[in-house]
Amino acid sequence: MHELTQAQEDQMTDTITFDQFQAVDVRVGTIIAVDAFPEARKPAWKLTIDLGPDIGTKRSSAQIVDLYEADALVGRQVACAVNLGSRRIGPFVSEVLTLGFPDENGRVVLTGPERPVPNGVRMF
Repeated sequence: MHELTQAQEDQMTDTITFDQFQAVDVRVGTIIAVDAFPEARKPAWKLTIDLGPDIGTKRSSAQIVDLYEADALVGRQVACAVNLGSRRIGPFVSEVLTLGFPDENGRVVLTGPERPVPNGVRMF
C-alpha cells in the first residue's frame, strides 16, 4: 500500500462523500464564440459555450489568453461547472465555470473530453 508523505497529506482537501461530489454538475460544451474582455483586471476571454439542448448557451470568463488564441478555441469542447450560479466580473456576467488545471507556471490549461461527446452530457 502506498503511504502519503506529510506534505502530500497537507495539500489534500478534506474527504467528501460521493453525494457531495455529485452535487457539482459538470457538463461538456462546445465553445461557439470568443470575445475580448478588455475590462477584466487580468487578461481573459469571454466565451460563449453551447451546453446542449437542456442547458442551452451560456457565457464564461476564462483567464486563458496566454495559452489560447481566440480562433483556436472556437469548436473546442470544454468541461464546465453549470450549477455554481452566476458571477459578475466587472460588466460581464459569467454563468458557468470553465474548468482547467494550472501548468507549472500557473497558467490555466483547459480540460475537456479527449474525443467528441454530445454537448450537455454530464461528467461522472
